[in-house]
Amino acid sequence: MFSIHHVALTVKDLDKSIEFYSLFGFKPITSPISIDENLKVVHLKKDNFILEIFSFERLKPHNKNELLKDLKKAGFRHIAFKVDDINKVLMKMKEYGLAKEDITVKKGKTGILYFFITDPDGNFVEIVQDNRELSV
Repeated sequence: MFSIHHVALTVKDLDKSIEFYSLFGFKPITSPISIDENLKVVHLKKDNFILEIFSFERLKPHNKNELLKDLKKAGFRHIAFKVDDINKVLMKMKEYGLAKEDITVKKGKTGILYFFITDPDGNFVEIVQDNRELSV
């Protein structure tokens, strides 16, 4: 009955965010739409998933917390992208300057491998390698 359609994200710089999320295979499916002089909206799509990006010229700064502190707040905390070879992707993220040199792949309590980076606005982005055979 239900399927995931989109996740919304608010950013300061629309162009930087479009460029960042294109690294994960997202492509614009709408041109940026100006709602008013302060707000623009664009939809990016990868496979059957849409990332709806709102960009405000007068945006309050993002409170960049540590991941653990951020997880303790109610609401959506991050977006995660699944990859086949997490170590190869981490090396690429470091080459692109998106991951600090001290970031390493960790194994989570759920059994998946992961690391975190942030987008241009400080939103957490998780990269995972999940080789579990899960069934519902």
